[in-house]
Amino acid sequence: MTMIRRIQDADIAGKRVLVRVDFNVPMKDGVVTDDTRLQSALPTIEFLRDAGAKVILLAHFGRPKGSRVTGLSLEPVCQPLADLIGDAVDFCTDTVGREAYDAVAALEPGGVLLLENTRFDAGEEANDPAFAAALAELGDLYVNDAFSAAHRAHGSTEGVAHLLPAYAGLAMQREIDHLVAALDKPQRPLIALVGGAKVSSKIDLLKNLVKKVDILFVGGGMANTLLHAQGVKVGASLCEADLADTARLILVAAEEAGCRIILPSDVVLAKEFKANPQTRLTSIHDVGADEMILDCGPGTVVALNQAIETCKTLIWNGPLGAFETPPFDAATMAVAEHVARAVRESGLVAVGGGGDTVAALNQAGVADDFTFISTAGGAFLEWMEGKALPGVEVLMQRDSVDA
Repeated sequence: MTMIRRIQDADIAGKRVLVRVDFNVPMKDGVVTDDTRLQSALPTIEFLRDAGAKVILLAHFGRPKGSRVTGLSLEPVCQPLADLIGDAVDFCTDTVGREAYDAVAALEPGGVLLLENTRFDAGEEANDPAFAAALAELGDLYVNDAFSAAHRAHGSTEGVAHLLPAYAGLAMQREIDHLVAALDKPQRPLIALVGGAKVSSKIDLLKNLVKKVDILFVGGGMANTLLHAQGVKVGASLCEADLADTARLILVAAEEAGCRIILPSDVVLAKEFKANPQTRLTSIHDVGADEMILDCGPGTVVALNQAIETCKTLIWNGPLGAFETPPFDAATMAVAEHVARAVRESGLVAVGGGGDTVAALNQAGVADDFTFISTAGGAFLEWMEGKALPGVEVLMQRDSVDA
């Protein structure tokens, strides 16, 4: 168990509980179009309601940058949330101050109140102590259930947690426990699959993973840069040639750490990046000057799947090719299906995260087969990079106020 303070350990009966949730939901014309993030908050909300707590929800929506933007109000979230809870959800048009205080005071035990967009107040993103103190006046306890916002040191994710007894909600716990089990305390051997367009966006990730995992597969455009650094000609492919020295350092670090790196051995080429162009399958050492590497070949897929079969834990971040454009989704789909089968049949622990990864696994129809899928985006990536997340650290620090 990760050493974080958990709501199961708190005395919450009759208490006012501030709950930081992630309600930054997709919305069109004032209507919520995907309630996944609302559903993820339900276990914590119901846990608190069942214990007789007064539940005060804090969330941001969009990027109003400290101004009140009508189209970024959280009020449209109230009814969909009420439908999911099966009970009324009150709404307050402010986040702090007299109106918010009175709305909290009017709550009955088991009641739910959603406060307005925290980012309407400039003190939120600035982590202004005065804003955090104003939030703290509204509650007796604080619960963070928004791992996706935990990499931000904002008033509602970090500041207020220093002023009230602070705990992790059930969704936060689930996220952290799975990520710790996958990267920090994994069943070994551990393999990581990293893809995407650019090495530059994942330098810290690669540097951390080569010290943590037993096998690292690099695909997508990132692989081209590592291949180029080894003297392989990648033609007109996406390649950050200026990062060749960095790529070589990563390869050396992997060797020193005993991490085996797998790169594509065969590739699917095209002269045009569009749906269903003329393609050519060839060895990585036979790429023409006017050709682009857009997917891994079947030989690479076989080698990767064989490596996966030797492992007990897998972490996946980023597609293996240009999966949004057929037929360059073939390798990603094939490996995703193989991983899902290994989870079902061999007990492989498989954790995936990142926007493109989630989209690819959904496209393959295997997301439900994975042990855990993180939708936390930047927070997931920073955890994988080995960085401390302010919203998590404050739940473990000794200076959290004791209940």
